[in-house]
Amino acid sequence: MDRLSLNQITTKAWSLPEAVAGCAEAGVRWIGLWRDKVAETGVEEAARLLKEYDVGVSSLCRGGFFTGVTPEGSPVDGVAQTRQAIDEAAALGADVLVLVVGGVNGSLKSSRQRVADAVGELAPYAGERGVRLGLEPLHPMQCAERSVLSTVDEALTIALEHPADQVGVIVDEFHVWWDPRIEESIAAATGRIAGFHVCDQKVPLTDTLLGRALPGDGPIDHRHLKACVEAAGYTGPIEVEVFDADLWRRPGGEVLAETIQAYRDHVS
Repeated sequence: MDRLSLNQITTKAWSLPEAVAGCAEAGVRWIGLWRDKVAETGVEEAARLLKEYDVGVSSLCRGGFFTGVTPEGSPVDGVAQTRQAIDEAAALGADVLVLVVGGVNGSLKSSRQRVADAVGELAPYAGERGVRLGLEPLHPMQCAERSVLSTVDEALTIALEHPADQVGVIVDEFHVWWDPRIEESIAAATGRIAGFHVCDQKVPLTDTLLGRALPGDGPIDHRHLKACVEAAGYTGPIEVEVFDADLWRRPGGEVLAETIQAYRDHVS
């Protein structure tokens, strides 16, 4: 339980105050925050609540979209938005800002170069504020609209260009469990893992975004991947992050209780 973190998206129906209070009441010491929920409450008030309830922030989600391509289709200035997100992370006491880097804009090669250039511009800024940028590769099925980084290896290639305390990689089971090189890739990321996110994949998979489930309800070997990231030096919080419309319609307290049980039974 000391390492369990509730990623806020899992209890999407809860506001930030409800989620922080719920974690504290359930004995969950960490929470992964989302910027839209922080914006509803305000950064200063969110920081106050975290301190009041003694709940730490495992990560803030998200920055990125450096290619300018988002799932919504409207172009964005990813560098400017991420700079603001870095400031928010620092104010909230979040050591890690999760980056979803954006979909294909032009060629795949040039899109990945845009990501590398943006990270190079932002890494020193993040380092000065005590925030580590966490590059999160997403499943290849999300390459066109969400992330041109599809594997831990691709994310690590960019991360290694910068100091380890400025840029790392996020290992999210849903996105990388299928990779035949995942054990070798995680080992290569020793000292660079900035976060470990767990969930399961629904079978059959009917939605490439919402096809997630609590650990234990799908094919992913959570303890194996946990052992891999630990062997690579990661001992930080473990976020349970589930995109599931059925869960989102249910009371947050019920979902958190099931999250805790699933974590105990299948992860820890």
